[in-house]
Amino acid sequence: MTNIAEHDKNARHLLMGNEAIARGALEAGVAVAAGYPGTPSSEIIENLARVSGKRDLYVEWSTNEKVAMEVAAAASFAELRSMCVLKQNGVNVASDFFLHLAGSGTRGGMLIIPCEDPGALSSINEGDSRHFSRMLEVPLIEPGDFQEAKDMTKWGFELSEELRCPVMLRSVTRLSHASGNVVFGDLPEVDHKARFQHDGFILDPDTGIVSSAPVDYRHGLQQEKIKKAEEIFETSPFNTYTGPEKPELLVITSSACNLYTREAVLLLGAEDRVGILKLGTTWPLPPKLLEKHLAMTDKIMIVEEVIPFLEENIKILAAELAGSIGAKTFYGKRDGSIPTTNEMNPDLVVAPMAEVLGMAYEGASAEYTEKALPLAFFNAPSRDLTFCPGCPHRASFWNIHHALTLDNRNGFVCGDIGCYSMAILPTGFSTLRTMHAMGSGTGVASGFGQLGRFGMDQPVMAVSGDSTFFHAVLPALVNAVHHKADITLVVLDNSGTAMTGFQSHPGLDTDAQGGDAIKLDIRKICESMGITVRESDPFDFKDTQQQIFELMEIQEGVKVLILKQACALSPEKKHTKKFEMKVVEEACRGENCGCNRLCTRIFRCPGLVWDQEQGISKIDDAICVGCGVCADICPAGAIDRKEVA
Repeated sequence: MTNIAEHDKNARHLLMGNEAIARGALEAGVAVAAGYPGTPSSEIIENLARVSGKRDLYVEWSTNEKVAMEVAAAASFAELRSMCVLKQNGVNVASDFFLHLAGSGTRGGMLIIPCEDPGALSSINEGDSRHFSRMLEVPLIEPGDFQEAKDMTKWGFELSEELRCPVMLRSVTRLSHASGNVVFGDLPEVDHKARFQHDGFILDPDTGIVSSAPVDYRHGLQQEKIKKAEEIFETSPFNTYTGPEKPELLVITSSACNLYTREAVLLLGAEDRVGILKLGTTWPLPPKLLEKHLAMTDKIMIVEEVIPFLEENIKILAAELAGSIGAKTFYGKRDGSIPTTNEMNPDLVVAPMAEVLGMAYEGASAEYTEKALPLAFFNAPSRDLTFCPGCPHRASFWNIHHALTLDNRNGFVCGDIGCYSMAILPTGFSTLRTMHAMGSGTGVASGFGQLGRFGMDQPVMAVSGDSTFFHAVLPALVNAVHHKADITLVVLDNSGTAMTGFQSHPGLDTDAQGGDAIKLDIRKICESMGITVRESDPFDFKDTQQQIFELMEIQEGVKVLILKQACALSPEKKHTKKFEMKVVEEACRGENCGCNRLCTRIFRCPGLVWDQEQGISKIDDAICVGCGVCADICPAGAIDRKEVA
């Protein structure tokens, strides 16, 4: 791993895109960085936290993205450079404050860095946050390779200070998590001095109050900033053109799609026929630059992820310029040339490009495809999504599922985002019945909990993780308590933000920089609201299920069950085993009546494997973490656990 705080100017390093963004922030002299963990953005904050002591930085994992943006904004108001890092869903969370921030403006340079996930590789949606830049009238810039990820980050702070407004810098998974060569620049000497001036004339942007009011004045000022950004973008070095003077086809692209487009042109050998206009400044569009390039040819292809944001804005501009550039034929998402879902790749660019140019291009041969598809679908080993070996969530949902089944009132569970989202699948015994945004499980359950007056008698439950509890469950929980919703919330407390890499949260006693922090007690918070609270270890099946039964019997109001067991991959548990597990072969019933491979077919911990030849289950010692839970689910008592001394 490269030390992003090295002072080796002009040295070339192989960096992940997120590392390059972090390095660019250091070269810009950033003082404060805040965010909330979310793939593919997390490594930016983690890298900055790692060097925070050396570079006099304040870095935090905030309670949620809105708070992160507010923390970063405070630094900007105090004339420091700051950044807010989040994934695409986080922009929605922060949008309330973001709208006001765009209106009030900033002082010190401030970047808002959404890292998006085309193809939903680690998400349950592929939301496109670019629309916020247009809707809120703030500049949007997008690096097209790894060097630009660093350089554009540094430039973004300068742009923010010139315009006195926040600047969005958008990345995507294949830029954030892929790697490329990056040449380092200067690291400035840091001596951050914060001072918030607020006693001047009310409308003075440097010394007055910071507010989006009065709207008539502030909004007009905001639009002037966008016009100024448009002028700056006309000559931005991050907008580049490669190709012939009069191309047959002009491709306009941005972000990681720049790399896919360049590869597609090379695959076709069409360098003398195709021009590529790579835009680093995607909102507002630079009209003179686009007028110049749109006039080059009659055929325009627009390559972007995910929805036609760039395409639609370019078409509007082309319509306005029709008198000077003439009519154009556009190829992109609107005509079906480019997919409107999932992430792009060179093959998806090559095919429509070859068709427009009248070129024959075949990737994989028909014979290869004919052989490969059946192998992929029928011969490749099944790899279903599943909880990790020893994951407490598997035990938690086993208990919840069994309790609801035995209760026999058709009860259900509302969930949201986290590792536990997989409980909507067989790996969690298909326990979750709704799944939306962080904290929405409790909010939706709060609504269901009011429907008893309309005859609904089904038990209503919600689940959340411990990090999610602080992020977004608290407001929904307050609502449920205030309105006496009849629900049971199960907090799956695995002692960390496990899904994204065990980042700190308010329920832990450490912060992003490794320092001491005040640990907030979930039980005490709930009890302070008057909630009936129970705790259990999900590995203790008898007690956990009994607690669920008892809480469901309380007919009115909110109940909370905290299931506390650390994640099997957490630093405190990793490389340790509580039990040595062994299958007693002569006792294993296998596929016989009364079992039918309950352990490997239903419970499905990866540490349990089925030996087809012997017709028995076995423990995979290389995978088993020794949690001991499987001994409790075997109806034949064929799994033995022995406590490790």
